[in-house]
Amino acid sequence: MRTNIFHIVFIFSCVLGTFTPALAQDGKAKNIQLNAEKQNNITQKPLPKVPQDSIPVTDTIPVKKNAPLDAIVKKSAKDYEKVNLKKSELTLYNEAHLIYKDIDLTAGIIVFNFDKDEVYAGRIKDSLGNYTQRPVFKQGQNIVEPDSIRFNTKTKKALVWNSRTTQQDFKIKAEVSKRVNDSVYYMQKARLTTSEDIDNPEYYFNIQKVKFVPGEKVVAGVTNMVIADVPTPLGLPFGYFPITSNAVSGFIIPSFGDTNNRGYFIQNGGYYFAINDHVDLTVLGDYYTNGSWATRFESSYGKRYRYNGRVNIRFENIILGERGFPDYSKTRNYNIQWSHAQDQKANPYSKFSASVNMGSSQYFRNSLNMANIGASLNNTLSSSINYNKRFTTVPEVNLSITATHSQNTNTKRIDMTLPTVQASVDRIYPFAKRDESKRGIIKNINLQYNFNAQNKYTTSDSLFFSPTMFKDQGKTGFSHNIPLSTNFKIFKHFSVSASANYNEVWQLNTIRKYYDSQSNKVVDENINGFEAYRTYNLNTSIGTTFYGTFNFGKEKRIQAIRHTVRPSISYMYTPSFEQYYDTYALDASGTNYGDYTKFQGGLYGVPSLNQASNVGINIGNSFEAKVRDDEKGESKKVMLLNSLNIQTTYNLAADSLKLAPLRIVGGTALFNNKLNVNFGTTLDPYAIDNAGRRIDKWNIDNGGSLFRMTSANLTLGYSLSSRDLKADGKENLENLNAANGGRPDDLFGRAIDMADQRKSLFNKQSEENTSELYNLDIPWDIQFAYSLTYANTNRESRIVTNSLMVNGNLDITPRWKVGASTGYDFANKGVTFTQLRFERDLLSWRMSFNWVPIGFNSSWGFFIGIKSGALSDIKWDKRSLPEQRLR
Repeated sequence: MRTNIFHIVFIFSCVLGTFTPALAQDGKAKNIQLNAEKQNNITQKPLPKVPQDSIPVTDTIPVKKNAPLDAIVKKSAKDYEKVNLKKSELTLYNEAHLIYKDIDLTAGIIVFNFDKDEVYAGRIKDSLGNYTQRPVFKQGQNIVEPDSIRFNTKTKKALVWNSRTTQQDFKIKAEVSKRVNDSVYYMQKARLTTSEDIDNPEYYFNIQKVKFVPGEKVVAGVTNMVIADVPTPLGLPFGYFPITSNAVSGFIIPSFGDTNNRGYFIQNGGYYFAINDHVDLTVLGDYYTNGSWATRFESSYGKRYRYNGRVNIRFENIILGERGFPDYSKTRNYNIQWSHAQDQKANPYSKFSASVNMGSSQYFRNSLNMANIGASLNNTLSSSINYNKRFTTVPEVNLSITATHSQNTNTKRIDMTLPTVQASVDRIYPFAKRDESKRGIIKNINLQYNFNAQNKYTTSDSLFFSPTMFKDQGKTGFSHNIPLSTNFKIFKHFSVSASANYNEVWQLNTIRKYYDSQSNKVVDENINGFEAYRTYNLNTSIGTTFYGTFNFGKEKRIQAIRHTVRPSISYMYTPSFEQYYDTYALDASGTNYGDYTKFQGGLYGVPSLNQASNVGINIGNSFEAKVRDDEKGESKKVMLLNSLNIQTTYNLAADSLKLAPLRIVGGTALFNNKLNVNFGTTLDPYAIDNAGRRIDKWNIDNGGSLFRMTSANLTLGYSLSSRDLKADGKENLENLNAANGGRPDDLFGRAIDMADQRKSLFNKQSEENTSELYNLDIPWDIQFAYSLTYANTNRESRIVTNSLMVNGNLDITPRWKVGASTGYDFANKGVTFTQLRFERDLLSWRMSFNWVPIGFNSSWGFFIGIKSGALSDIKWDKRSLPEQRLR
């Protein structure tokens, strides 16, 4: 009996060894598939025949038939994989990995019981006795990282100890979790936070009992907020936290505060509409106890690989003072912004884009909900809506339809085109074959056709889009232009170009001038009807390029300086088109008459009355140096002066003042393109009389110098940082300054959107050093802008502008940032707009303080709140708004 039992056990072990590598020590992960067929084969395979004992062998323990597995099992482990058929268990140890159905499980140890359909996973101890290899349980989109887990593969029920799971912005950790099914979890003593470190969060919500539905909601019992492991008195008897991968409509909690001249306010409250996957809508509103109110509509839309855009509509009704008192004022402001961009992959032959910024001229200066000094100091609002279509014909035709808007916020003048239509036909070479080289005077002759049509309105802020604007203030015109040109070389080094331009203009609005004896003034009468004029001009130019090099020797630091000169002489002839001119009486005497054309005030100018025969001279210069690099032992080129252009014209057909003022402009970039320098000046060779009028007499013959400087300008821009950031290298994905018509940089301070102060006041920069303190490398950046303008047109000799603006940011620590924007106006002797910015990154929280200490827009604001949009209503916002008066 003992011998038979020994042989039976030995043979059974051999059979088992053929089925699976028991106690494998090779350290390589193996994937073995277990299915129902193989499992049954193991239990039902007959044993080989062995010598029988005289005593029959009987087993008092009945053989238990193992339940078959209904899916493939993939497994691996570093130390060993063991199958116990008696217990129907599979054990994986050290870097264990098990895939069964939709379950993907990794852990230090995994035990899978086939009979009970249960999986256990836990940690293991390392050589120092510390627990490592925490289980990671994945099922579909749900991921749980507990200390240990017991899971039933059929009922889907589970017990989890110290589970960690992430649902969008939320991170949840619970001491004990019970999974009822695929969609419901019950948790005890749970923490809910948006912190990155769920084990040591800077804040969390301590919840005794939780019902968690993945992808839908978290329903909590008694909830208490804990900050830095210190319980706070902030708590709720219950809590509801929505979790969804799709946008969900809901209320937006407003902020509260008070002002000196508008009373208490409720601001930025409203409702978010999740319309569908392609478009949403946010409706926000403000109310002040003195009667002021505001409303805003914000919508984002988009379709992948097609287009995306954003629409903002803002309206404000602002009241200051008390009705019946002298300081009472009431105004209504609005602003409309629309941006639309088409994906390049959408259509290679047509494109639609929009950039709209229009509204009341004083909106950004009196806005209740936005502090944007850059936009308030900007004098122009502009908009453009474009549609472009390219027709792949021979020759190619391009069509463009544009609606534009330009608004001066000081004069309140608005110019709008509805629309502008442009069409052009590509170059045609009538004397050359299609694939032939275009060389020579004749073969290089080419012509084009350009068409332009405009419907333009000029109005004021108060009449914008009123019936009066469309009735009396519109102009319509059409322009046809055919340029004929050619170019060639002579004497190998001289480039010659010649062209003739034919232009025909159609107008539907003309004028008639006459003297009205009853009103005793000249009257301009508007006449509607079709009129046309035709003009032409001739142009030719010749130019070349030559170089001059000054060598100083290879042993010198500056080895050579190279001067590049590009001179050119041009000639333009425009005849007199006096046939389009009439005369009108200037007064009742009948002896004083003036010339006018009925096309005055048109969209495309007027035909020339006087013949022009202009000779133009232009000399372009650039300077670069060859400098020895001591570190590399090589020479490198350094640009000294990018451009220095000198230009003037001489009118051969003029009776006097034939020479135009000399214009000199130049620019360069120094110190590795950190310092941008641009300058210009105008030099007039003629003298002026006592009244300031130019006279036909050289200035040097009038007791002056050869040239009289009438104007000069100088601008400097300097950008420097610890990371060698360029001024245009900043992250500017959603710059409020530029989006609302201001400067893209911070020289006029940072724009502050009261509706969402979770956005940083600083540019995002990569932070490699995440320690609490910097060593020697403290990130910083600084920008300077200097502007100087000189005017001496009438011997006034005055400085028009002389200002310096500075903006700087400094990272004191990886979490502390400070910044300032200020400047000084030397002409008016005063400090320009000044803003101080402070920000503390509290990991999951953000704290900021901005202060405008002086000036008309003096104000301050403090904000602390959670960065996550899911808990954006948990904040404290306190500020004082600028106490400006309506202008």
